[in-house]
Amino acid sequence: MNTASPEHSMLIALRDPRSPAAEAYRTLRTNIQFSSLDKPLHTLLATSTAPNEGKSTTLANLAVTMAQAEQRVILVDCDLRRPTLHTLFDLPNDSGLTSLILAQEDAPLPLLDTGVPGLSLLASGPLPPRPADILGSRRMEAVIERLRANADIVLFDTPPVVGVTDAAVLANRVDGVLLIFSAGTTTRERGRQARQILEKVKANIVGVVLNNAEVSQEYGYYG
Repeated sequence: MNTASPEHSMLIALRDPRSPAAEAYRTLRTNIQFSSLDKPLHTLLATSTAPNEGKSTTLANLAVTMAQAEQRVILVDCDLRRPTLHTLFDLPNDSGLTSLILAQEDAPLPLLDTGVPGLSLLASGPLPPRPADILGSRRMEAVIERLRANADIVLFDTPPVVGVTDAAVLANRVDGVLLIFSAGTTTRERGRQARQILEKVKANIVGVVLNNAEVSQEYGYYG
């Protein structure tokens, strides 16, 4: 039974759906849908250049707006170093992705009810000593295929791509990659470095989200 209260968390798409920020997430959802008209995205990975650029919050809000559009969405916490998605939904992290990878191949998916119709969470589970080995394993490939079969879209939250290899080893196994930058924090050099790392592994970069950008009031709601 789910006892989460996501409306009291950082999920502004639930807490204040009429706000410009919530509208921005819906615009992001629409842009992603239109960017993949010829080849629909069923798996999408989000990463950043460094911690604290709003990656997990952005992906969680995007997941909410996709579920609100009547899509079956699975949100997966692949940040096996600093997982945060379970805290956004006030859910436990006793089992999850790492538990599933260690379990038998026909084990039930340990999905959590987020309280948002259509949206399930696969938490990280217990943290492993070598996260990149887990994400790059054949077992992970099988997990991705199982998740694809149970959702319209699967969203993967990964650690920053600059500094650790976790996101890079997973990036070419998904249909698209979303880069999250933060205005005033992400440097041009780190942004270029992130792009180069992803291009080197032949990842499909579908776009960039810029968080914390100042918006001119003259544009009002559409800023």
